[in-house]
Amino acid sequence: MSTAPEPDFDLEKLFLPAWAQDSSQVNRYADFKGEDRPARAFDDRKGRRPPRRDQPGRPRAGSGRPPGAERKGRPPQAREQPKAEPPPPLQLTISLLPDESGVVSLARQIRMTGRAYPLFEIAQLILSKPERHQFRFSVRKNAEGQPLQPLYLCALDDTLWLSAEEAEQHLLSRHFETFYQAERTPTEPPRGTYTFVAQCGLSGKILGPPNYHDYQVQLRKLHAERFARMPFEAFKARVKIVKDEAVVKKWIDDHSFKTEYNCLNVPEPRKLASMDEVTRHFREVHLPNIVKPVESHTLKGAAARAARCPALQRAVRMAWEDQRRFPLQVATALSQQFAGHGLQFFKVNHTVTHVSVARPRYLDLDATPVSEGVKRIVQFINAQPKCTRRKLTDVLAPSPPPAPPAEGAPAAPPAEATPEQTALAGDLHWLIHEGHVIEFANGTLETAKKPLPRPPKPEKPAEPVLAPPSPAPPPADSPENVPPPAADSPPPGAPDVVAPLAESPEIVAPPPVEPATETPAEPGVAASPETGV
Repeated sequence: MSTAPEPDFDLEKLFLPAWAQDSSQVNRYADFKGEDRPARAFDDRKGRRPPRRDQPGRPRAGSGRPPGAERKGRPPQAREQPKAEPPPPLQLTISLLPDESGVVSLARQIRMTGRAYPLFEIAQLILSKPERHQFRFSVRKNAEGQPLQPLYLCALDDTLWLSAEEAEQHLLSRHFETFYQAERTPTEPPRGTYTFVAQCGLSGKILGPPNYHDYQVQLRKLHAERFARMPFEAFKARVKIVKDEAVVKKWIDDHSFKTEYNCLNVPEPRKLASMDEVTRHFREVHLPNIVKPVESHTLKGAAARAARCPALQRAVRMAWEDQRRFPLQVATALSQQFAGHGLQFFKVNHTVTHVSVARPRYLDLDATPVSEGVKRIVQFINAQPKCTRRKLTDVLAPSPPPAPPAEGAPAAPPAEATPEQTALAGDLHWLIHEGHVIEFANGTLETAKKPLPRPPKPEKPAEPVLAPPSPAPPPADSPENVPPPAADSPPPGAPDVVAPLAESPEIVAPPPVEPATETPAEPGVAASPETGV
């Protein structure tokens, strides 16, 4: 498929109303031919239909069936069959991405026009046609690093498959002539007289007479190759007996030749006698070089929708429908690609994201020195809500009235822009590309609003500085509380040294003093003041 950008992907045209996108010269009903029907007469009805007399609990007129009785000859209404459970989702990551060539064209249009377009509406336009987007398939892995669902790429036609067996069947059915060439040689036809043959009612393949020696082999082989999910007895019941002479003759002609297969694209020529040998040879020689496992691959939108693998095709459709409802994934990828091209983003009323050449910037006419033309444009847009470029030009730089055409003269060409209109267009271009004026996709002009002053941030109260906590006193038995040994004390473990008695000083402890008690004196004896006796 060509990678050239789509020629009709024009933002200015696509954002117009539906009735304005097509040319007014196109007649949609030019090739429409009505049916010739006879005019209906109003008096051809044989009277009016009488009013209905149906009442609850009463049989309808002419039915002849009592209420609650079932209609004879027809089975009762079957109950609703339970819906089959949908298949589990694939353990793959499918991402929708905008086509890079289309994004380049869009970015160029946005820079040239200067208009602001809603980002999510552009994403919807990209999803509307398969040429504008692509699908990326990525493998998910478990904790051990093993893929949860393997993905295989066929290098011959750039198709994806969920197993190597599916890719092998696809190559042998679609690209058989690339690797092998069938060669038929005459041989002896089957002996005997055959008046009927067995034919598969599902595929239409002729299996041969049931009493032929190769019949059971062909029956088992067809079931294993194409109808393995069906029970063999159910498949066998779909086989029918055909007595048509043309069908019988075709089977005899097919068995009157011997088919051999010449190998192609191999260094040495080789001839194989049956399809089983062809399958084994293809699996050993060609399959490892053509089909390889991949962790990620990207397909164009049209190629992904036409995937040969049914499970992948179903997953692609589900991913596209999910993005069609809300294109968050496409819009995110689109914003990253637009940012790489230098475009800016902003939200209108804090809701709708737009992409443009510049972000809105408020222009203060009192504080910023600008020309009179710029001031007039800004003041006119502020005074006229939903102003357009044409209205702005008609008021600020109107065109002179055209001269009346002479009789019989051809129509005059459109008048060229006046110097005032050229200056107005230049000032408006500068305002738009600086972000002071916004031109939306529908053509309306607005000026950037003055930002609201931000409220001052409340000052945080100073946190009190806490003194570091004093260390806890060590326990009594701690080594820190043990006083150091005296200088003249012996070291621990040394023998005791006793001084001789003659040299040791005599220390006499004073006698204990007994507390004085009041003892009554004997009669006739005076108490001594010194001894108290």
